[in-house]
This record gives sequence, C-alpha cells and structure tokens, in this order.
Amino acid sequence: MTAALLQSSLTSLPLIARGKVRENYAVGSDRILMVASDRLSAFDVIMGEPMPGKGAILTQMALFWFAKLGDIVPNHLTGEDPLSAVSSEAEKAQLRDRAMLVKRLKPLPIEAVVRGYLAGSGWAEYSKSGEVCGVKLPAGLLNASKLPTPIFTPATKAEMGDHDENISFDKMVSIIGLDLATRVREVSIALYQRAADYALTKGIIIADTKFEFGLDADGTLTLMDEVLTPDSSRYWPVESYAVGSNPPSYDKQFVRDWLEQAVVDGKPWGKVAPAPALPAEVIEKTVAKYREALERLTS
Repeated sequence: MTAALLQSSLTSLPLIARGKVRENYAVGSDRILMVASDRLSAFDVIMGEPMPGKGAILTQMALFWFAKLGDIVPNHLTGEDPLSAVSSEAEKAQLRDRAMLVKRLKPLPIEAVVRGYLAGSGWAEYSKSGEVCGVKLPAGLLNASKLPTPIFTPATKAEMGDHDENISFDKMVSIIGLDLATRVREVSIALYQRAADYALTKGIIIADTKFEFGLDADGTLTLMDEVLTPDSSRYWPVESYAVGSNPPSYDKQFVRDWLEQAVVDGKPWGKVAPAPALPAEVIEKTVAKYREALERLTS
C-alpha cells in the first residue's frame, strides 16, 4: 500500500484544477493527468484526514469499468502510463496506482444521472410530486424501490461547495441541444444497465450513478472523469437490501453517520467547514468498505 495522500503537489506540471478528491494537471495542450487523492468529502465538506488507499481504490475501479464498457462509448483514457508524465521519483510516488493520463476534452456542462432505484434526492422529489426530474413514476413506490426501468435524470454541475441541481430533460436540451442530449441519455442508460446487470452477479446493487461526458476535437461524445465508483454511485450490498429503508452503502456511510452525531463546542456539528476530526476507527471502516466493493466487483 502506498502512503496516504491528502493532496498531490506536482511542481513539474501546471495545476489546472483541484476538486473535492482530484487534482488535474496539464500535460502539454492535449492531455490531463488526473490524480485521485485520499481526500473524502461528506455533506460537501472535505475531511481533514486522508482515507489511506482510497484514491488508488477509486482509480482501479474506474479503470475496471472503463475496460468493461469500452464498446458502448469511447472514453478519455490515452492508454499511456501516467508515471511517464513526470520524471522525478518523488512525483512518481505521488501518482502510483492513483493517476490516469487522459485526453483533454470539452466537458459537457451537465451531470448524466441514471437511477434504477428510488433513493436520495430522487426519493425526496417523488414523495412530493410522484415525479423525478419531470419523469412521471408509478404511484405507491417506497424508498429504495426498484424502478420499472432505469430513468435518466440530468443535473447541472455545481460550483465546488454547492449542490448539483436536478433538471428536466427539456432543460438539458436547452443547454446542449436535442441531438446531443438524446445521445447522452441513450448512452448513459446503456452504460448503467450493463454495469448494474454485472454488479448484481457480484452481490452489489448499483442504485444510481452519474456519468460525465465531453467532446473530443472531432466532436465525438466521450466518457470522462471517474466512472461507477462508490463516490459517483450508490452501491448497496444485495444481502442488506430491503424496500422501505435506506440500505447500508459501500461508501462514506460510516463517516456520514458519525458526523450526524458529532458535537463541536457543545453543539451538533453544523455541516460547515472545518469538519471535526474523524476517529481512526471510522477511517478504517470506511476504507474497508471501499476496498470490499472493489474486491467484490473484480473477483
């Protein structure tokens, strides 16, 4: 296991962006080095402690899915060794097992969300209106109900620290055009269906997920960023699934549950930065869940 990495610091490449989990560095004018740190965010607040090995787990999982889904849509991988983008051993040590060297694309300004089950903001919206992002659903569904067929429920990308906003397909059309919106919807549902069917054979339900797409220089729709990790998807173990309640998930649930009970200066933590320090036990359990998901899928 490589050392925990809270934040990469490469000096040989220009930093393009630092997100909640990843740093992106420019490699020439046509490629990006994506580095998955061991940071974890909960309630849109980045925790102060790293989750040792999490970035490597997420990267290996994304690479697994990119390979499994490559015949449905092109992806952003260049096929080059990420370590070739830097020369010093100190910088290579920061990248090992946790980096991808990818094509620079023109990103689409939407999140392509597919839901196979009713959960999270989808369940909250359905409870009020019987719809999710303008998609009418049958009456009488419960929290965690499996949907008759997967639905496409796009969202706009939020600035860091804000929440993504669910939008209708018509709104998405107004942003990127009908032809491209239709293609993104078709591809996203095909990706989700393939992944969900496979995961089920490994004892995992993928309740929902979000994809990100970009266009290459020729205008080809290309799958980018991470794909089908527990950070971008709701993973449920089949053996714990029950309709009507939130199943335990393969992600940051231990962190969320602990933070819900956390007390700072005699008051419940207000879900604003800085986050309270996480106990070692919570960190260990969280990393173990991420690792279990990867091992289940790839065994």
